[in-house]
Amino acid sequence: MPWISDGGGGGSWKPSGPWGQKPSSPQQPDFEDLLRRGQERIKSWMPGSGGGFAGGRGILALALIGIGVWLLSGFYTVAPSEVGLNKIFGRYTGKTGPGLNYNLPFPIGEVEKLPVTTRSTINVGFTYRPDMRTSVDLPEESLMLTGDENIADVKFVVIWQIDPVRPEDYAFNIANQKETVKAVAESAMREVIGRSQIQRILTAERKVIEPAVQELMQRILNQYKAGVLVLQVQLQSVDPPEQVIAAFRDVTAAQQDQNRMRNEAEAYANRVVPEARGKAAATIQEAEGYRLQTVAEATGQAARFDKIYDEYKKAPGVTRERMYLETMERVFGGMDKVIVDQDGDRSGVVPYLPLSALTGKATEGAHK
Repeated sequence: MPWISDGGGGGSWKPSGPWGQKPSSPQQPDFEDLLRRGQERIKSWMPGSGGGFAGGRGILALALIGIGVWLLSGFYTVAPSEVGLNKIFGRYTGKTGPGLNYNLPFPIGEVEKLPVTTRSTINVGFTYRPDMRTSVDLPEESLMLTGDENIADVKFVVIWQIDPVRPEDYAFNIANQKETVKAVAESAMREVIGRSQIQRILTAERKVIEPAVQELMQRILNQYKAGVLVLQVQLQSVDPPEQVIAAFRDVTAAQQDQNRMRNEAEAYANRVVPEARGKAAATIQEAEGYRLQTVAEATGQAARFDKIYDEYKKAPGVTRERMYLETMERVFGGMDKVIVDQDGDRSGVVPYLPLSALTGKATEGAHK
């Protein structure tokens, strides 16, 4: 049954038709009456309307609706590259990862989102103009004192990010985070440069400076509990001051020539020394072979003489004659010989005939 107002701000249930009329006499609905009854019903929910219990119930319903809307406003989302830091009455209570999360809404709760995967860059010793095409030197940052009391102009870049494991340290332990990281970077570079010499900084130790500064920066920031990770330190330039840069370039060129000549000398020594050692070893081997050969020949001759002596003792006459014949054979075997029989007829040989000429004619006749 519909609600029928009695005109006094209240109402009661009475049998009637769907539009406030009795079922026995159906009529067209009265829109003005509907609007009036709706306004009176809203008034009955408001304080001072005389609605009694109904008015208090309306206030409670509005309050509950407002509280529900306020609580629902505590839902928030965190991007994949972020970490959310929850705070209750300004006090840190925990962190949340990517996705949909909840914290009590303002003014009780608050959420701070930090980009923990975003890499930031800090330039020390120089900066870029607004057009990002040209750079401006900052001598108050780049000029540093070396260990041998010289001045070096050092420009470098630091790449860093928020520590995703301890982002609350970055948010709550330090103020002016970027300025702090830059100050630590400049301090660490000055300390490393102050322990080195200018010549080594300009030549051999440039690749040693970068990891040394990165390690020192990370150690200092960890002591501060800054929640910062130093990813890389990149030296842009390491030069002497502009007033003496020409002289330093001459010194560097001379050092490069010195290193080149030293390398050439070492290469020559590495080539000559092995050759000399090889020749010496070959000479030693030849001498050793000659020694062994001579000793072997002498040993053989001595053994041969011993054998001959043994045979000589057995038959001295025969051995003496054999030795004589072998010696004559060895001496006269390759010579031209003319044998003159002294006991025969001497008329066939002219005493003054040159035997060498005769021998030569006999040889030529034999060849013919």
